[in-house]
Amino acid sequence: MTTSSSERGVSLGMPELPAPAYPDDVRARLEADAREVIARYPDSRSALLPLLHLVQAEEGHVTRTGMKFCADMLDLTTAEVTAVATFYSMYRRRPSGDYQVGVCTNTLCAVMGGDAIFETLQEHLGVGNGETTDDGLVTLEHIECNAACDYAPVVMVNWEFFDNQTPGSAKRLVDDLRAGRPVEPTRGARLCTFKETARILAGFPDERPGAVEESGSAGPASLVGLRLARGEAAPARVVHPRDGGPHEGGPHDAGAHDAPRDEVPEPSPAEHPSSHDAPQDTSASDPAHPAGPTAEEGE
Repeated sequence: MTTSSSERGVSLGMPELPAPAYPDDVRARLEADAREVIARYPDSRSALLPLLHLVQAEEGHVTRTGMKFCADMLDLTTAEVTAVATFYSMYRRRPSGDYQVGVCTNTLCAVMGGDAIFETLQEHLGVGNGETTDDGLVTLEHIECNAACDYAPVVMVNWEFFDNQTPGSAKRLVDDLRAGRPVEPTRGARLCTFKETARILAGFPDERPGAVEESGSAGPASLVGLRLARGEAAPARVVHPRDGGPHEGGPHDAGAHDAPRDEVPEPSPAEHPSSHDAPQDTSASDPAHPAGPTAEEGE
């Protein structure tokens, strides 16, 4: 006696149905916006990234309907659009919250406490990576470096920076988001929803009064190197090694590192107490020792 595949619990699978179309009024509005975006580019294909943000602003994530719309507007195949939408992590493939809370767990942020923050928020919110709270407000995820290592550990909400976080401050942050209390980023404009953020990323102006003026720039920690390059900061100096350095009376010639510890003045708070901050000779400062190979190729 034989049994059918359905009786054995085996699914033969069915082809996926075509993506449903947007309602006529929604499609008309999106087409007008899409044409405005496409007109900015000499090659219409270049408009794909902002168009994906545009359809994400409509539904909160990139749906099959959204990808079909992008393909129709740009004369691409849905496979070409899908390849792009699945490559970039900023495009969500499933419903998510009004606030995307990303905890950087890349090297420096992790060392400074990012891993602890992420674990704390998972337990506090009762969700895992990429999951959304039951109220539909917060989606938690770990993210890769967002170029803010000088403020590690960093949490981002809808791509706005919240610097120098701790497990406790991160818990307060998500609690305020869920309670509807005002939340101000460390740098940048006040928060808006993820859909509103997606529309701005699509290239449309932020119409909230004063939001553009609130947009931040690099913070003080990010500008230290620039100030040093301009000669605006006090020059670094070499100080006595903290431990294990040569001491007076040793076999070495007398020098700065051989001075008794009590004769080395304490560095001011503005100075870096590290011998690694000493200026180094470069090809510009020491012409006798230029950088790069000293012989021509083949010699």
